[in-house]
Amino acid sequence: MQDEAINKPIDPDEIDDETGALLVKIARQSVEYYFKNKAIMSTPSYIPKILQRPGAAFVTIDTYYSENQSSLRGCIGYIEPIKPLINTVMEVSLEAAFNDPRFNPMDEREINFVTFEVSVLSKLEASPSDKIGRLNFIVIGRDGLVIERGYNRGLLLPQVPVENLWDKETFLSETCIKAGLWPDCWLDNKTKVYRYRAMAWKEVKPNGIIIRRDLAKEYEKLINKHESI
Repeated sequence: MQDEAINKPIDPDEIDDETGALLVKIARQSVEYYFKNKAIMSTPSYIPKILQRPGAAFVTIDTYYSENQSSLRGCIGYIEPIKPLINTVMEVSLEAAFNDPRFNPMDEREINFVTFEVSVLSKLEASPSDKIGRLNFIVIGRDGLVIERGYNRGLLLPQVPVENLWDKETFLSETCIKAGLWPDCWLDNKTKVYRYRAMAWKEVKPNGIIIRRDLAKEYEKLINKHESI
């Protein structure tokens, strides 16, 4: 039974804010350690047992300009829980810093000007195959999307439609584009659409306090602000 428990994938709802904040600290420390030692940091001995269970996660690194302005610096992760969550976060933090193909590798001088965010993902859930079913299947501010067709696969985190003020159709279309497909591919029932939940914790500024994001509230606030303009 003990082996069964340690091998059970983590659901993001199982992680409290203290543990979520720890994941963000470990993500930053992994990159800082690599800059200092040109080696991969060992797994800390004080890690709680829950983080030794398999978990899917993404690490997002943003260049910080001000409280309301930042830009993406790197984002990489695992969709499936293929290794202990702590190891996933340590690995993908380095990948986001140095191997995101959209950006040059991070320079050590940047480390105090970037913020780290960790998103822990739930298992994938397949959507209905019809248009209305797929639209009703998605909740902006809760769900991320994965779209697959043949060898093409694309993922967008739940933060993306919130930060860009997308509606459901735009979210689906942009995930199709991320997969290298045409924007309306989600309307074809041969295209597979999956949702997943995610919990995200982030630094509010470089080396700053760490908070859990309430994406539903963020989305509502942005919509209200947009409508009042």
